[in-house]
Amino acid sequence: MAEKKFLLNEITKGIIKENPTLVMLLGMCPTLAVTTQAKNGIGMGLATTFVLLGSNIVVSALRKVIPDKVRIPAFIVIIASFVTFIGFILEGFVPDLYDSLGIYLTLITVNCIIFGRAEMFASKNGVVASACDAIGMGIGFTLALFLMGSFREILGAGKWMDMNIPVIHDNPMMLFIMPAGGFFTLGVIIAIVNKISKKKPPQELGCHGCPNASACAQAGNGGCES
Repeated sequence: MAEKKFLLNEITKGIIKENPTLVMLLGMCPTLAVTTQAKNGIGMGLATTFVLLGSNIVVSALRKVIPDKVRIPAFIVIIASFVTFIGFILEGFVPDLYDSLGIYLTLITVNCIIFGRAEMFASKNGVVASACDAIGMGIGFTLALFLMGSFREILGAGKWMDMNIPVIHDNPMMLFIMPAGGFFTLGVIIAIVNKISKKKPPQELGCHGCPNASACAQAGNGGCES
């Protein structure tokens, strides 16, 4: 029972409590760049989830085999392999989405969400727990991109999933599909999530409010002394 509760927590934490984009503010580059349309947000989110799940499983399975001195290059090779695979899949079966995501699909290789989960979680936990962590973080990332993409597409283009929105379609607010609109939308959604989760701003600078503080301390990075 305790193990099931632990695994369920690993899945659900990434949706709101530790959402990689809206709470931990990771992966900002693709979040702002590809969310001019809702379908782009879903595509990037699912592609990232696939890479995150695959890399977490492999890193966890090999965590006792990979020498500590070469763990960073090893993680990069593992992640890049899954990115290459999903790139081929999208290019072959969903070429329009592949073209829309452009270079940001390739940049999943250096996405701090994926690398961070490999370093902070998968390299220290079992395969099942690492898979649950990846699923939760992937769902949270996908939902964040989908919300941003929907909001920006509806207001900025008067469409949603290629369907015209009455009234707005004839009077779109182009600002929302521009970079400034992306920052504004992100700020609004982050504020709403913080209100829902009742998260308060940190009272002092440092790592006290960071969900990864304990993991950083255990890793001996010296950045989170609390």
